[in-house]
Amino acid sequence: MTGPGRSRIDALDVLRGFALCEILLANIQLIAGGTSAVAVQPMGDWDPWLGLPIFSLLFGIGFALLLDSATSRAPRPRLVLLRRLVALLAIGLVHALLWRGEILTSYAVVGLLVLLPSTWLPRWAMAGLAGVLIPAALAFGMGGPLLIAGLFLLGAALVRYGVIDRIERSTRVPLLLGLLFAAATASARWVQSGAQPSFAAGLADLLLVGVYVCALLVLLRTPLRPALRAVFAPLGKMALTNYLTATLLVLAAVHLLGVPIGRSLTVAYLTAGAILAAQWLFAILWLRRYRQGPVEWLWRWATWLHRSPLRIVTN
Repeated sequence: MTGPGRSRIDALDVLRGFALCEILLANIQLIAGGTSAVAVQPMGDWDPWLGLPIFSLLFGIGFALLLDSATSRAPRPRLVLLRRLVALLAIGLVHALLWRGEILTSYAVVGLLVLLPSTWLPRWAMAGLAGVLIPAALAFGMGGPLLIAGLFLLGAALVRYGVIDRIERSTRVPLLLGLLFAAATASARWVQSGAQPSFAAGLADLLLVGVYVCALLVLLRTPLRPALRAVFAPLGKMALTNYLTATLLVLAAVHLLGVPIGRSLTVAYLTAGAILAAQWLFAILWLRRYRQGPVEWLWRWATWLHRSPLRIVTN
């Protein structure tokens, strides 16, 4: 989401595409089995479930960027945000008919209850509330909606404090933050066997997400930037379309082709890789001719009540 005069932030697309890959790896066997309970972590014990925290943070960032855009374009900007969330809820409810573990309905409900009202708060209150909700979610084992709410607010606060506008201008800051997160992660892992193992484990996972995010931001300031953009940005630009179609493709592989995704982790990962490769190729070809993914375009239409041009006009 970008406002007038604001260019698209490549780092956000890369992070979104990276998280999308991890989400499919984490969810593919759950989708195949029609369940929502956590099964096997894709990257073993050191998997911090990257998808949910990164996507939640990015959703809060995108929401705040949309508010900036709506404030300059609409007489009632919060009505634009309300339509955005209601449309997402509708999309999520339809998606839930295919897989009950989907996250869009939770995002929409938490957005309506927490994120939208928070737009009336000063930025320090928004950051402070995030600083309360995230530790509370970890301490009381209430992960889910409470953690999502805290990460939503943290993402929005980062926009309000101007951090996102400067996200691609520095190497030193994400490098130092990444080292700090890594040291804190190691400490939390060490404490895991103590009196509050669940809190320490949840904190370690969240801190490790910070390490991954900072590492990607640092790598985007190196010669690897073109490769990272080429691999992850197309997926990230069409994240909603890809998230929804992944469910359809997994179910088709199981029920139409008989692929044993639920019985073999190797088959599940190979199938996930094939789906991501197909989605990446489709995104590359689609974005050559169109400005947004198909579902993103429909979501934008519902948000603004105006059908924006989809096809890229070339002279």
